[in-house]
Amino acid sequence: MYVDGEVGTAEVVAAQAGDEDALERLLTASLPLLYNVVGRAMNGHSEVDDVVQETMVRVVSGLGGLRDPASFRSWLVAVAMNEVRRRWSARQSAPVAALEGLEGTREVADPGSDFVGLTILRLGLSGQRKEVAEATRWLDEGDRDLLSLWWLETAGELTREELAASLDLSRQHTAVRVQRMKEQLEVGRVVVRALSADPRCPVLTELVSPWDGSPGALWRKRISRHTRGCAVCSGHQRDLMPAEGLLAGIGLVLPVHDLLPPDLLSGLATQGSGAGAGAAHPLSGAGGHGAGAP
Repeated sequence: MYVDGEVGTAEVVAAQAGDEDALERLLTASLPLLYNVVGRAMNGHSEVDDVVQETMVRVVSGLGGLRDPASFRSWLVAVAMNEVRRRWSARQSAPVAALEGLEGTREVADPGSDFVGLTILRLGLSGQRKEVAEATRWLDEGDRDLLSLWWLETAGELTREELAASLDLSRQHTAVRVQRMKEQLEVGRVVVRALSADPRCPVLTELVSPWDGSPGALWRKRISRHTRGCAVCSGHQRDLMPAEGLLAGIGLVLPVHDLLPPDLLSGLATQGSGAGAGAAHPLSGAGGHGAGAP
């Protein structure tokens, strides 16, 4: 982890005090976590880089107002998730004319071009690890940001406390949401198995003949209903290893930084040091970390 105990906290404190080098190191170290949180939450959408950059701008602006430096990571993730929600909200509320020609942009035709495909390709996933990664495509859209955080928790990159804090939920409420998402993920794993079976169940083949190949709630329910009642497909539910263990073995997928302006981090660091420790710009979603609504 890039923030570890007193060393990480000391780096945050130094950055808050105006140390430009400390701030640049903090931002550099934050990029892998940010890209994985945003990338998974947005499923590799073309605006991931924009959301990451905007998150870093907001982090630099609000760092001076962070009351507890030890909570930097959960605060960082909360800011990132707020930016993801802002972006989707802005797209959903945009005038219809402005979205012409963008239909389906949240669906990715090339399975190797979305974040799941990138994970599978870069890490060479196979077997049940590949299945569980593919099953994440079948989650409801509202669970995608929760998945991105839970995935990082299983990989040891976030604690449950940090996950709950980034969602601004209690541990109990977080546990309930995670459990529901896991149940949906298990359904998705069975769907993936049934669709990829060779030979595939002929009844299932006929069922999905009108399907356009894009994962969605309607077809997840239809295929799941079939697998539960089909003598051939019901066997796909057996021998599923716990998703936690499988995801824990899937490391972080590092981003391609060539898409970022070379001087972005140093420029942000200079901007942050110029603002000084007293420049508190409140950010939404930080819960008890010292930030309010923007």
